[in-house]
Order: sequence, then structure tokens, then C-alpha cells
Amino acid sequence: MARLHSRKKGKSSSRKPVGKRSVGWIRTSKTEVEAVVEKLAREGETEARMGVVLRDQYGVPNAKLVLGQSISAFLKEKSLTPKFPSDLMDLIRTAVGLRKHLKINTRDTQNKTKLAHVESKIRRLVRYYRGKKIPANWSYVPDQAALLVK
Repeated sequence: MARLHSRKKGKSSSRKPVGKRSVGWIRTSKTEVEAVVEKLAREGETEARMGVVLRDQYGVPNAKLVLGQSISAFLKEKSLTPKFPSDLMDLIRTAVGLRKHLKINTRDTQNKTKLAHVESKIRRLVRYYRGKKIPANWSYVPDQAALLVK
């Protein structure tokens, strides 16, 4: 399948191992992993960042195998989910940065186009998440979105 705003095809990427059981060489216990995930969630880290920290600093290759559920399901159970999904917030941060750049560089037509693409992706995601992970009446307004990021 092709990419959304280009004519390029997708590229293959690495996949996680198929194993359903936790590997024996992990020295971090389930309670330690839960404590680390809760601490990182309170600090405002994303689920992806939590997985990277667990992998690099605690030697946990797959948090789902240790916790018995995904990090996002664990956070939902503990009522620590962020107000907005991380993929939406990343796109909003990108759009805010592009708007800031375009205020200074008004004739940068390539980035005007890229801003239109990013905002199109934001509107698609808002439609997808509306009523599920974001309020039903929330809509993307660039000035208000800039306040969300700060």
C-alpha cells in the first residue's frame, strides 16, 4: 500500500518475536515493571517511551510478556492514560512547530504544503478518536492546539 501524501510504497520493517512466554533471563520482576511504568506515566511519558526505557535501562525486551497486558491496557486499568493519544499529540507538536517556522519564513512553500498534510492527518485522527479517546465535541483549532502542547 502506498503512503498517504507521497507516491512511495511502504518499506518492510523488523517484527517482534512470536514468543508468548517471558524469557528466562529477565531479572526485573512484574512489580518492578509496574512501578516503573506508573512512575513514567506520572511524569508524562508516552507508552512508546516507556517501552524504550524498560528495554534500555531495565533489560525488559517486551513489557507485554512481563505485565501480562500491554502498557496502554495497564495504564487504562490504573486510570493513568493521557488526555489525548500520543500519536495525535505528536502530530499536533509537528504542526505547531511548522506554524512557528512559517511565521518567520513566510515564503517557504514546501513547508506550507507539509503543514497542510500534517493538519489533514490530524483531522483524520480526530475523526477516528472522537468519542473514544477524545471528547465528542473536540475539534482541531491550531491556536488551541498550540496551548495543548505547551
